[in-house]
Amino acid sequence: MTRDEIFSKIQEVLVDALAVDEEDVTPSARLTTDLGAESIDFLDIVFKLEQTFGFKIAQGELFPENVKQDPEFVKEGKVTPKGIATLRARLPHADFSKFEADPQIAKVAEVFTVDALVTFVERKLAAK
Repeated sequence: MTRDEIFSKIQEVLVDALAVDEEDVTPSARLTTDLGAESIDFLDIVFKLEQTFGFKIAQGELFPENVKQDPEFVKEGKVTPKGIATLRARLPHADFSKFEADPQIAKVAEVFTVDALVTFVERKLAAK
């Protein structure tokens, strides 16, 4: 499956899950800020991706868990260098370069773009 084919299927998933217009689902669109996804939507997106692509997504594999609660990873509302390194290791499909410049915990969700989902699915399919 090509990257364009994966993008097209993800676009369909997001239009269905988030009730957004197809033209709003661009590679650089952020799931939360641009497409309006909330935490409950992430569960639906994971379920729909599993159904669409025929693989299981382990809890915490696509979106991070337990980062906010760990004092080694977050101090004074900012993700620490150790926290960023942990996020990078857990989420190799996400681009943290812009986030590193201003690592506010409230902005961590902004790394989840449509392109990050495409990269995630590409890696999952390659590992099958």
